[in-house]
Amino acid sequence: MLESIVRTEKLCKNFKVGANDIPVLKNIEISIESGDFVSIMGPSGSGKSTLLYLLGGIDQPTSGKVFIQNQDINKMKDKQKSILRRRTMGFVFQFYNLVQNLTVEENILLPVTMDKKKTADYKEQLDEILEIVGLSERKKYTPRELSGGQQQRVAIARALILSPALILADEPIGNLDSKTGTAIMKLFRRINQEKGITIVQVTHSEEAAEYGNRLIRMKDGEIVEPVLV
Repeated sequence: MLESIVRTEKLCKNFKVGANDIPVLKNIEISIESGDFVSIMGPSGSGKSTLLYLLGGIDQPTSGKVFIQNQDINKMKDKQKSILRRRTMGFVFQFYNLVQNLTVEENILLPVTMDKKKTADYKEQLDEILEIVGLSERKKYTPRELSGGQQQRVAIARALILSPALILADEPIGNLDSKTGTAIMKLFRRINQEKGITIVQVTHSEEAAEYGNRLIRMKDGEIVEPVLV
């Protein structure tokens, strides 16, 4: 049996609206194994992005627990949690979140700089990742010189540079045309299969979900269908 990399216990999240507490997630219990490629699907407002942010320690639960590699992340101090996020997780968002005045390679190396490591030590890894995402010829370009699909490839490369065990992706192709989206999903599948990196993506696209090996469907803050793809 493979080791669980992500696990939740009775995970709940409420948002305050006026004087009321509105439940967004209700007693979520999932276990994701190392090497899985999981797609979380559901209609708008189902709580899927909220769940992803809780898994990444970006947001705090109202109650319940999130374990990453058997560590309860919400019992960690902020500094410990920041280190875990930098070294264990990579994040890919719908709108890329690139620094516009930095080059492709500088954007990719940002996590290295933030972790106070020498960028020179990552030259070989940078070259390999640029090759994987197909941007070797554009490493000196800035984001404004790239297409949307190329910018998302930079974001994926940035998520990969510190060799994370887990990538969390929030609607990673939601801002792309269908042809570019397909290319990005094939890239994710290659990374998952060749690097063994666990991927959890939130998506509204049935086609995108099929690139994974597990599908979790959500509705009204609850899991309605945790199935194999």
